[in-house]
Amino acid sequence: MITADALRGVPLFSALPPDTLDYVAGAVEDIRLVAGEYFAQEGDERALFVVIEGRAEITKVVNGDELVIGVRTPGMLFGEVPMTLSTKFPASGRATEPTRILRLGVSEYHSLAALAPSVAAHVGGVARGYLTDLQSWAAAVPEAEAHLIGPRADRRVREIATFLGRNEIPFERVAPDAAAADGPVLELRDGSRLVDPTMREVAVGVGLGVQPTATEYDVVILGAGPAGLTAAVNGAAEGLRTLVVESLAPGGQAGTSTRIENYTGFPYGVSGDDLASRALKQARRLGAEIVVTRSVTEIRPGGHDVVLYGGDVLRAPLVVLATGVEWRKLALPDVDRYLGKGVYYGAARSDAGLTRGRDICIVGAGNSAGQAAVFFSRHARSVTMLVRGPSLAASMSQYLIDQIAANSTITVETRSQIVGLHGATDLEAVDVHDAASDRTSRRDLTEVFVMIGADAVTGWLPASVARDVNGYVRTGPDVAPEWTADRRPFALETSVPGIFAVGDVRSGSVKRVAAGVGEGGMAIAHAHQYLALSR
Repeated sequence: MITADALRGVPLFSALPPDTLDYVAGAVEDIRLVAGEYFAQEGDERALFVVIEGRAEITKVVNGDELVIGVRTPGMLFGEVPMTLSTKFPASGRATEPTRILRLGVSEYHSLAALAPSVAAHVGGVARGYLTDLQSWAAAVPEAEAHLIGPRADRRVREIATFLGRNEIPFERVAPDAAAADGPVLELRDGSRLVDPTMREVAVGVGLGVQPTATEYDVVILGAGPAGLTAAVNGAAEGLRTLVVESLAPGGQAGTSTRIENYTGFPYGVSGDDLASRALKQARRLGAEIVVTRSVTEIRPGGHDVVLYGGDVLRAPLVVLATGVEWRKLALPDVDRYLGKGVYYGAARSDAGLTRGRDICIVGAGNSAGQAAVFFSRHARSVTMLVRGPSLAASMSQYLIDQIAANSTITVETRSQIVGLHGATDLEAVDVHDAASDRTSRRDLTEVFVMIGADAVTGWLPASVARDVNGYVRTGPDVAPEWTADRRPFALETSVPGIFAVGDVRSGSVKRVAAGVGEGGMAIAHAHQYLALSR
C-alpha cells in the first residue's frame, strides 16, 4: 500500500491537504506489473491510472494491428478521457518494464473530486489534450483485407461474409455488375480474385492459419465455441502449448445468437458474434494457435494422436472435445433448394440486412429463437414465430417471453409448423399447418430462420469414447462402466484418460454459454492435475 508521503511526489496529488492524501492512500489500488502485462484493455469500464514507477505504453488495434499510440512515465495519467466523458477505455495500457501504478475506481474518483475539485480540473485538462488524437484514431476507417462481390441474399455470399466476420477479417461488400461471374468473388488486397472459393481458399487468401505450425502440443482443443476458446485462453495463459482446431470459424452455435441477455458482466446483453470476437482476440493475444477450416477425422486414444482431414497427425497428452452441436434441419423434402435463398439455420446480427422491410419467420421456441425474434423486429416489417408446442414457457426464459409479448411486430403462433415451401428460385411463400384447427394456410414469408434444437455430431469418435443414447459424450462418474484406469476420472474426463469433453457436446451439460465457459476453464484445471499424475 502506498503512503500519503509517497503520494506527495505525484503531480496530481501534490497540493492536496494531509487528510485528503490519507483518503487517497486508502482508496487506491497499488498494482505492480511485469513487462508485457496489461492493466487496462480497450473496451473496459473506466478507471483512472497513475504511473508511479516504470513505464507503460498505450496501444490501440487499428486495421487488425496493435499500434502504440502513447507512452506513460512516472507521474502521468491514463484513463482521464473515459473518466471525464463517462465512456469505456478507447485504448489499452500495458507495462513495458517492471512498473508500479495506482488505480482509482469510479466511486473513489468522484469522492476525491468532491473533496478536492482541483483533481477533477487537472484530469479534465489532461483529457482535453488527448481528445484530438483519440478522435482521429476513432475516425480511422479499417482497411479492408478483401472485397466480397455478390448479392447479399446469396447463400455462398452469406457464408463467406459470416466466416470473414467471425475471424476478425475486415472486408467490404460490393454489389455485382451485369457481367458478374457465377458465384461470389473475393477480391484480395493484392488484386487477385477468387471465384466461388471454398472456405479453405478464403482462409488462405486472407492469411488465416489453416496448417498447424508444429506436430506436438500440450493440449489440442477441438472446436472454437465459447467452451473451446475459454479452454484456449486458460491453457495459453498458463504456459501450455495450445492448439485450437476449428472446422469452420470461431464462435460455435453461440456465434449465431443475436443477443445473450443472461451472460454475467454484460448488463445490457452481448451478441454471440461480439462474445466470440472478444474471446478469439484474447486467446490469440495470450499465444494460443488457432487453425480454421480443418476437420478431425480420427482420434487414436492410445497415443492421443489427432488426425486431421488430409492426413496431418498431431500429438498431445491432452485433448479437449469442444465440438458443440449442429442445428437440426427442417424436415421437408425440398428444403435444401432454398438454403441460403430464404431458409437459414441460426441467426446472427449480420443477417439483419436480409430482414429489412420484409415479413420473416422464426421457427423454434428456445432462447436463441426468442433473441432472434426480438432483434429482427427492429428491422423486419413483421416477425412470425412458429412454435410446435402449446406455449413458449417450456423452453424459453421468462424475460424473453415478456419482451416478445410487449412487441407488436412479433406474432407467436403455437401448435404450428411449416409443411411446405414455394418459389421458383428464391423462397416466396410457406405453408403453415395449425394443429389446433387442423388447417393449412399459405403465407407470403420470404425469410425463414430455423432454430429447432441441435444434435451432437460425434459418430467420428472412437468407440472407446463413451456416449449416451443421443450421441453426447459421457464424462466423470457417468463413464464408470467403461473406465479402466486405477484412479477416479476427473469431472470432465471421458472414458479415455486424458481426453476431456466440455460445453454442449458433453452429456448432461446445461446448454448455456456461461456454463460452457466455466467448463472450458475447469478442463484446463483438470489438465494440470492430469499432467501432474502422468509425471
